[in-house]
Amino acid sequence: MQEVTTHFGNVSRKCRYALRAMFELTLRQGGKPLKVNEIAASQSISVRFLEVILSELRQGGFVESRRGKSGGYLLARKADSIFVGQIINFVQGNGHRDCLDTSKQTVPGDWAMAGLWRRVNEVVDNIYNNTSFADLIAQEAAMKDDYIGNYVI
Repeated sequence: MQEVTTHFGNVSRKCRYALRAMFELTLRQGGKPLKVNEIAASQSISVRFLEVILSELRQGGFVESRRGKSGGYLLARKADSIFVGQIINFVQGNGHRDCLDTSKQTVPGDWAMAGLWRRVNEVVDNIYNNTSFADLIAQEAAMKDDYIGNYVI
């Protein structure tokens, strides 16, 4: 049996939460703006932390905020033009690439491993940079449709 693992690499918790907030905004786009507490509740994120994240995403041009009683957050552009890689690079830059620093090669195998991690990162970055939030919504729907619950008693 093949083991299933979840790989976040060196994507920070803040970055994962930013991705989840963007997913929620994409999932519910087209309607009224979403309140911070709605997004936080749906995605299990602290309201205070989410406020910081959404403020940064607004400054980055990924989300818009609306004031007032019916205010909240919405995507700044269409979901098919916002990519996972853009959010990762905006939120944390390339700080997740320390293993590629050739000045840190000190023991046999470090150069080979650096090459390996460079190739892995290229593949991962390609996936991130070519996956839009619209793609994620479509994938979510397809996976839900394929799910068959086990109702054995």
